[in-house]
Amino acid sequence: MGKINVNDKMRDFTFDTPFRKNVRLSEAAGGKKLALVFLRYYGCTLCQYDLSQYAGNYEKITAAGGELLVVLQSDPDLLREDMGKEDMFPFEIVCDPKEELYREFEILPAASKKDLAGLKTMVKVGKAMAAGFSHGRYEGEELQLPAAFILLPDLTVTYAHYAKVIDDVLDADQIVEMMK
Repeated sequence: MGKINVNDKMRDFTFDTPFRKNVRLSEAAGGKKLALVFLRYYGCTLCQYDLSQYAGNYEKITAAGGELLVVLQSDPDLLREDMGKEDMFPFEIVCDPKEELYREFEILPAASKKDLAGLKTMVKVGKAMAAGFSHGRYEGEELQLPAAFILLPDLTVTYAHYAKVIDDVLDADQIVEMMK
């Protein structure tokens, strides 16, 4: 499919979560606007922090008429073990351990570790560590950069962003604004 742009139609792909298999993107969207956020993997300290922030602000997203899916390069069986229970997050996590969606949508890794970090990365790392998060299991591409897309119920893209650094991730308030 290549890089996703505004006004493109996202392919209605099928995915696995830690608790469900062969879920269609359109089914997960449930007829609502959808924020589709690509992070690295569950063991990543910043990803854990982002997941926690999304969980804590999920009601804002649903109140705006939206839904959220987060894509991780984590194995569904290992992630199920790490999560322990299905309701750990109020949204579903798409498991893409083979990084097929990342390649299909050209969500590329940084060229090097120094290219991964931005000016605000260490501030975010500090917030994540202060919140009690620490690095867990390594999976996927260590240099993976995030991406985010906002989709209409028919899967038309209204927002597409490919991050240049690891901490360049939409927060819940930004997602809510884009759902309006």
